[in-house]
Order: sequence, then C-alpha cells, then structure tokens
Amino acid sequence: MKFQALRLAGRGRYFFVLLFLGLTSCAAQPDLSTATLSPALSTPTPFLPEPTQQTPFVESHLSPLEEPTFTPFPAQMIPSESYPTPMRLEFGATDAANLTIYNPLTGLPVADPSLLQRRPLAIKVGNSPDYVRPQSGLTLADVVYEYYIEWGDSRFIAVFYGHDSPHVGPVRSGRYFDEHIAHMYDAFLIFKFADPRELKYLKASDISDFLITPGYGACPPFVPGVEDRDDYNNYFFDTRQWAQCAAQKGIDNSPQSLNGGFFSDEVPDNTLIVKRIYTYFSIYNYNYWQYDASFRKYFRYQEANDMVNGKPEAYAPLTDAETRLPVTADNVVVLFVPYTFANQFEAEDEVYHVDLLDYGNAYVFRDGVAIPAHWNRVDENQPLLLTSLLGTPIYLKPGNTFYEVIGVTSSYTQNGTDWLFQFATP
Repeated sequence: MKFQALRLAGRGRYFFVLLFLGLTSCAAQPDLSTATLSPALSTPTPFLPEPTQQTPFVESHLSPLEEPTFTPFPAQMIPSESYPTPMRLEFGATDAANLTIYNPLTGLPVADPSLLQRRPLAIKVGNSPDYVRPQSGLTLADVVYEYYIEWGDSRFIAVFYGHDSPHVGPVRSGRYFDEHIAHMYDAFLIFKFADPRELKYLKASDISDFLITPGYGACPPFVPGVEDRDDYNNYFFDTRQWAQCAAQKGIDNSPQSLNGGFFSDEVPDNTLIVKRIYTYFSIYNYNYWQYDASFRKYFRYQEANDMVNGKPEAYAPLTDAETRLPVTADNVVVLFVPYTFANQFEAEDEVYHVDLLDYGNAYVFRDGVAIPAHWNRVDENQPLLLTSLLGTPIYLKPGNTFYEVIGVTSSYTQNGTDWLFQFATP
C-alpha cells in the first residue's frame, strides 16, 4: 500500500458509566492494496475553547467519528463479555492462596514486590530521528503511550513500575500531554526539558514536585548512552538508581494507591479478527503491530524509509537495545483523542494539547481480535477506563499495553485482517 501526507517546516491530561451508542451496518471495505489516502492535514486544528463547566456524561453527546472514510462499528460483531475469571487489580493486589503479589498495571505477578513500594516512573522516550532506534527499555515498561508531537513525528511516554532498567531512552522533552499520564499513574514525570510554554505550564501544575529533569552529578541518574555519540539524543535514565536519589533529595517516593485495569487471561469471544494494526502518523513516521498467535503477542514494526523522493513504504522490526528483545505488546489500544491549540502561536509551532479527559472512541486489540470501545476519564486523577459499547468493562490480557493516541477525526480502513489508522486533526 502507498500513503501520502504533507509535512510542514518548523521547530525542531473512575467512574463506571453506562454508555449506549446506536450501531449501523458495516459499509463495503476499501482495498488497501490499491488505495491512496488523502493528506491528513486538510483542515486547521481548533483552538482550545474558553473554560466551561464539565459536560455531563450523557448519551446525546456521543456521536460516531465524522471522517468520511470511517467505518461504523458493525452490529453483528459486538464482543461477548463472558469472562469466567475476571480480575480487577488495585495497588499491591495479593493472591491469598499463594501470597503472589500482582502488578496492578499489568495483572502479572511481580518478581520483586519491593519495586511496587514506590511511585511509578513515566519517562519520555524519543522515536525520531531514526538513528535513535533501537531505543532502550521499552520492553521493560508496563504501559507505553505513543502520540503525535509535531512535524510528522511521534514520541513515547513509558511507565515503569514492575521492572527497572539501567538505560531508558533516549530521554526527550516534555509535552502538555504528559501531565495526563503523570496524574493517571501518580508518577514521576522524567523528561529532558521542554518548550518554554510547556515547561512553564508543567512547573505551575500540581505535579511540579514530581518533575525530574537533568541536573548536575549522578542525581537525578541521567546517564550517557552510545560512547561515540554526543548529542541531544544520547541521554538515558537509570531507574535502578532513582530511589536512592529521591531519598537523598527528600522527594516523596512513597507507594501510591494505584487503580489498575481489568484483566483476564480468557480470550474474548469475538469474530472481528485483526492480524495487523497499522498506525500512520506521516510519511516520516508509520508503524504496524503484527499478532503472533504462537506467542499471543503483538510485534512492533517501524518505518524503515521516509516516503520521499520516490522511496517506497518499508518496515523493520523494532527492538530494545537494553534487552536485545523485539518490542512486543500483549494489548494494543487505539484512542481517538482531541488534539487542539490554545492560540495561533501554538498552532504555528505545532504545540499541541492532547486532551485525554472526558470520553471518546477507542479500539482494544488483544489475542488477535478487535473490540470496539469507549475510553472514559472524568477526573484528571483517575485512570483510564475502557468499556465496551454497552458500557461494560473490557478485560485486557495480563501483560503490557501500548496505546496509540490519534486525533478524533483520524480515520481507519480495513482490508481483511489488516486495519490502518491514519492520524488526522480536525
């Protein structure tokens, strides 16, 4: 398949709610093997509205995505919610029968329970320029969010709780969106500075005491990476050293009462089979996740070519330089989230607000099937809740989860068991 997009020159933020959405029949599926997608940057991204009272969660405010190529949720493929052994995990959940301690962010037993006696670490990890790959530590994170930052590029924010890594990175700059992750996981936000507007905002927020940026010496434990490279993309974070550093500086690193997700190892009863999940941010940044039934995992493939000057679409496996393992996910979740600007100056520089608050549409992928979903988060200090279209909780497969955060007017197309999500802002 062949994609096209535009690139502009510029500078280098839990309640259970019943929701009901009318379903429509499935339209004919376009053939991705011959389709050419239109540029995603077709209309301007809106500015943030003036502060208003929170819009209540009511059915009348829900509507399908309006992108012309959006395929409605097919009524005949609503997933079954029959799970015989559901599990809802909170901080330090324990199996009394064998005293196993479970990680509330993954639903998996923790090899070293002492690691849960701390705040999680939310660390910014670069995904561009291409030479920063393979990154370090992604396979050791419990949860990872990937979102669009600017000028065709995406970035990761990885949450570490059940594992440590001597190298996580390269650590890159902070964004407005990162505040949401820090709030959801009561986490330290670790980043390498930020645009002055975003840095000022983060320092004025209520997470200001938990912002960790490079300083002098070994505390905070930012460490150099590749010996023969000395640039902005060569700084990494050693999570093993952070507890001692926090104690030395008198920073609150006490364990938090985290609310985890819903987990079940039972495979959903669902006929909506999806083997490849493509996310197309731009001609410079695109990827797919491929399901491998033998491992029950999704393997990440990243773009190998910028599709310029006649270069074709190409992919290569994404690996972890620290563990030397392929980057995989037990769950992949696509979130449709508003991308907006506060004013014209932010629009000119592509300084986005990515507002992961309120509710929206989503797809949950686990065990090779797709589950049409809603995401819900009605307060900044609450975690994300994923529900079916009927409002019942969706159970993730125990393990790690990658979230692809795309704009609300992003579209998707289907070709058999291959699905393509194309990033777009209004």
